[in-house]
Amino acid sequence: MTATTKSTLTQKRETKETGREVFTRYWGRYSAIAILALMLVVFSALEPAFLRGGNPPRIVEQSSITILLAFGEFFAILLAGIDLSVGSVMAFSSVVSAQLMAGGTAWPLAVVVGVLVGSAIGALNGTLISVTKLHPFIITLGTMAVFRGMTYVVSDATAVSGLPPAFSRTIGGRVFGAVPVPVLVVALVLAVLVFFTVKTKAGRNLYAMGGNPQAAWYAGINSTRHTLLAFTISGTCAGLAGMVNVARLGAAEPNAGTGYELFAIAAVIIAGTSFFGGEGLIWKVLIGGLIIGTINNGLNMVGVSSYYQQIAMGSLIVIAVTLDRYFGPRAALRR
Repeated sequence: MTATTKSTLTQKRETKETGREVFTRYWGRYSAIAILALMLVVFSALEPAFLRGGNPPRIVEQSSITILLAFGEFFAILLAGIDLSVGSVMAFSSVVSAQLMAGGTAWPLAVVVGVLVGSAIGALNGTLISVTKLHPFIITLGTMAVFRGMTYVVSDATAVSGLPPAFSRTIGGRVFGAVPVPVLVVALVLAVLVFFTVKTKAGRNLYAMGGNPQAAWYAGINSTRHTLLAFTISGTCAGLAGMVNVARLGAAEPNAGTGYELFAIAAVIIAGTSFFGGEGLIWKVLIGGLIIGTINNGLNMVGVSSYYQQIAMGSLIVIAVTLDRYFGPRAALRR
């Protein structure tokens, strides 16, 4: 083989690698936006009314629960873990808060207690993970069952109603009759979490732990403290989702949040967060949640059974993780 031929083959290999790197870069930056745009085009073609009237704002408002849960799930996945308990935490915190309100407690105080209940359960998850050294999948699978059962026990498996009208008007209403309060809650939480992940040392440490736990340990990052922090944030966001859900429904359902952990995980993964930890942007989780809301709303509008929504969510998770495996930031290290 001549030197010219070798040089040509080398250039072809380099061109092929460069092409893959270009795809990887653009996929990491724009995948979530591209998927959302594709969903909008597909559903508007199948149902012309999809993007008309009040349906787009309705999608955003309906997605608020999933987005809040996904914000918390993001931090668990950022550490290469998972939080399967978010749906149960959402239900338990909402039932506790609703019972306090039904019993005469001032609704602002009841809301604070409900959110703190979510935070406490998240802290419990983080503590158990750190103490037992078990994978978060095992711990949160157990607490998912525990707190779902406790929700049924506390509520006697019946919806808690008779809530103050001011609570529903304030948390589930609209500002100036136009902007839904749940959307404002999502925007506020997003702003706080963006600041936390970008501007604080603790936020950057979470990325370091997820990216390379051993290097983070050598750098002096306290893994126990940061694991506790990540899962406390997850529980807090689940508690907030519970408060928004109760306000929108006007009652606390013990079955609330069943299966929502799947929606939250799908939103985080579709948003480009690496399932292997250390990679992802919290603002993209907002887009991931909107994708989930768009799919659910679109399938309902075209008359597709809700059972297919589960199929769609599961398929999206498998596809997104597979793409991350072969085209994610760490793909080159595995080749």
